Amino acid sequence: MNVTLLQRFVAVAEELHFPRAADSLGIPLASLYSSIEKLETEVGAPLFSRGGETRLTAVGEMLLPEAKKELAASPAPAKKPVNAGGKAKASKGKGRAPVVKGQPKPYKKRQGR
Repeated sequence: MNVTLLQRFVAVAEELHFPRAADSLGIPLASLYSSIEKLETEVGAPLFSRGGETRLTAVGEMLLPEAKKELAASPAPAKKPVNAGGKAKASKGKGRAPVVKGQPKPYKKRQGR
């Protein structure tokens, strides 16, 4: 089983509230729902009863201790490096001035005769 799916399952099982679990994990609610559906498909049975109050089903109660045990045994995920930003761009000056009717284009030499 995927460790991410198990983390999300444990968060929902402890909160028994999908929106609060999504906030605590810092993920969108739709992503949490799809993760739980994937895990339910993998297990082959529903893990939560969603009628009115969210509760663990019998299968969910059996999976919870195993999920916690597997999460404790798995190594902590590596932190992603923080990018400071993109490339610095050189200043090109003030840019082109607006064209005035009857005047030559700015920054362009007039052709002499």
